[in-house]
Amino acid sequence: MASRRQFVKTIGGAAAAIVTAARTDAQPPPPQGAASGSRDFSPGAPPTPYPDPDIVTVDPEFGGLVLFNTSIKRLWTGALWAEGPAWSTVGRFLVWSDVAGNRQWRWIEDDDRVTVFRSPSNNSNGNTFDFQGRQLSCEHLTRRVVRYEHDGSVTTLAESVNGKRLNSPNDVVAHPDGSYWFTDPPYGRSIYEGRPEPRELPTAVYRVDKSGAIAQVIGEEQVPDPNGLAFSPDYKTLYVVSTGRGPGDTGPGGKGDVFALDVVDAKTANARRFSDFMIDGVKCSPDGVRCDVTGHVWCSSNAGRSAGYNGVTVWTPQGKLIGRIRLPEACANLCFGGPKRNRLFMTASQSLYAVYLNTRGAAPG
Repeated sequence: MASRRQFVKTIGGAAAAIVTAARTDAQPPPPQGAASGSRDFSPGAPPTPYPDPDIVTVDPEFGGLVLFNTSIKRLWTGALWAEGPAWSTVGRFLVWSDVAGNRQWRWIEDDDRVTVFRSPSNNSNGNTFDFQGRQLSCEHLTRRVVRYEHDGSVTTLAESVNGKRLNSPNDVVAHPDGSYWFTDPPYGRSIYEGRPEPRELPTAVYRVDKSGAIAQVIGEEQVPDPNGLAFSPDYKTLYVVSTGRGPGDTGPGGKGDVFALDVVDAKTANARRFSDFMIDGVKCSPDGVRCDVTGHVWCSSNAGRSAGYNGVTVWTPQGKLIGRIRLPEACANLCFGGPKRNRLFMTASQSLYAVYLNTRGAAPG
């Protein structure tokens, strides 16, 4: 009779062979799972066999970032437009925005419970936590970026530049030097996600230093309609998503690209297109973006009704697509979380999804 150790070794070898075959197969997988519309994410649905068919390897490099024995889970559904997931390391919970629903939600790790976190939320969009564990939020309705202090008070970090009100801050990231960088596109100047007030500024990316001084670091001519943003693990590169034309734009607006810029002495330089997000001939509009500790770039994908292309795309620092995570809904944003920061949380249209990974998030929140 074979020993338990021999049995485990045999099974492990077989699993490794399956993973290797999946990683090295360059052919697009046949439609299944989220791509075919047949996958059931509802509570009590039959388990998904491993490997998950919606974790798609494009290049073998992706195999080192994902796991064979895990699957994508839908944790909750019920939003109007889910956005801005952020992980609280101290609280061990996830917070995210329902922009149009005008509230923030919280998923609690201990028991998978979901509760209303803030209502109203001033149509908040992007959220993150800084290096001191304080929540940062971008509010469309009030046209400002705020920080929630540990005592419960609210500090306004930015609401105007040179006497002119911001458009509708969208996403924000913290820097180790104590500054905050945020994008200011016009999408909150609508009835559904804010208030249709006149715009006073072009779209831009700003930096708020520790003293509260605000400086523009990226102009509209470099990255029109900036949306999601993320630093590389060494904070030498800033990735910025440029999405489509918004309320009040007089020019053509963004084209659904991602740009990379060098960060030098609190300024940016050498803006270049990182990717145009054309995948298999399908335009996959990016939105939120994060980096893992290896420098790979994880970006949400909104491909509309192009089945199989909504979800998350994963890229090397050089801009090579290596993998995708397919979801049945357009994905707006994502973040790394969990006690080991090895779980990817994805806000997709009306729902919240998650999957465990073989890598960890590079930044807080």
